[in-house]
Amino acid sequence: MKISIVTPVLNDTRVARALDSVLAQRHRHTLELIVVDGGSTDGTPAILDRYRNRIAALISEPDDGIFDGMNKGIRRATGDVVGILCADDRYSDQFVFRDVLRAFEDAAVEACYGDQTYVNEQGRTVRHWRAGAPSRAAWHAGWMPPHPTFFVRRRTYQEYGGFDTRFPIAADYELMLRLLFRHRIRTVHLDRVLVHMAPGGTSTASAAAILQGNREAFLAWRSNGLRGGWFVPVLKPARKLLQLARPRLLPSVSAELPHTT
Repeated sequence: MKISIVTPVLNDTRVARALDSVLAQRHRHTLELIVVDGGSTDGTPAILDRYRNRIAALISEPDDGIFDGMNKGIRRATGDVVGILCADDRYSDQFVFRDVLRAFEDAAVEACYGDQTYVNEQGRTVRHWRAGAPSRAAWHAGWMPPHPTFFVRRRTYQEYGGFDTRFPIAADYELMLRLLFRHRIRTVHLDRVLVHMAPGGTSTASAAAILQGNREAFLAWRSNGLRGGWFVPVLKPARKLLQLARPRLLPSVSAELPHTT
């Protein structure tokens, strides 16, 4: 089985850490690493140049936002399974691909996801996203899987499409709502942390971005012809507050994955 990992980046030198976490994976399958650089003007291109012999495809050109970049990578992918890891994130350990690909040994499984932690630059876990099993009722209560942990068969993207760039903040929510809720693809939850994500991001950059993102989440229901979703703009951010409830009880992340270049 072949796994394709798409990493979008724009002016973020933390991409080296993300790529190291991909290349450090211990698994028996073929890896295809695709990097989509939206036209970086800082030190990012020099960093990417160090990884050229490990990158299967480097797309470097302006894009229309991060989800457009992700779509470019998905279209370029040739793997059986596609995962997306942004430049400021990293896989939690060396066995993520091993566990993910085991889930896809069942030919009926079209997607899988796991849990995610938010880790600051001091290595402190500040939020733990325990995703839980997929549930149609949970979608009405603002639930969604952590997108960085979401792996999908390439054939599923080909059948149902990629990210809808009409949703510049919540295209990940719309995609997963479309696949899991509307089309009911068979999905497996891996009950473990797969990704360490950096706090922040476009969806939480400002109060306006938070409001816009939750508005887009509501509109995602309408664009898919789905009933419900009325309380998602309130319940979705409320779920994030619950993930922050006991940060001091969460572990620190002190060990980095090996540097591979």
